[in-house]
Amino acid sequence: MTAASLTVLAPVTGTVVALSDVDDPVFSAGLVGPGTAIAPDSAEGGLVSAPISGTIVKVHPHAFVIKHDSGQAVLVHLGINTVQLAGEGFTLHVAQGDVVHQGTTLVTWDPAAIEEGGRSAVCPVVALEGKPDAVTPLAPVGTWVARGEELLIWE
Repeated sequence: MTAASLTVLAPVTGTVVALSDVDDPVFSAGLVGPGTAIAPDSAEGGLVSAPISGTIVKVHPHAFVIKHDSGQAVLVHLGINTVQLAGEGFTLHVAQGDVVHQGTTLVTWDPAAIEEGGRSAVCPVVALEGKPDAVTPLAPVGTWVARGEELLIWE
């Protein structure tokens, strides 16, 4: 199947961070796919929305995967090592199998509380199993993005 061009929106409000700078070897090495990350704003980063339209194929309080009709899937991971929290501090607004549209609120959380607990709140946004050269960033590293703004294009 040939992938179509897919625009991925910022799922949270914050500052764009290079995926290679994420403090997790799986994400920083691009092992699950290329992408970028966002350091969420402590005041406005608590709402997490769908970066693409599609079907929720995996959902955990700290992470979700949405599969687009084209077959492309995007992973959003809320914080690093947040799986250890067993869902505490995260509120899911969707379930596996739900069909969502870009911009739909999927999760609410408190990034400041994550950081106060000694974890990074940075949010990798990954083109699952995408080729490294298939992703073009639209928001450069170090820039501020609001939830729902264009983040990257996946060719």
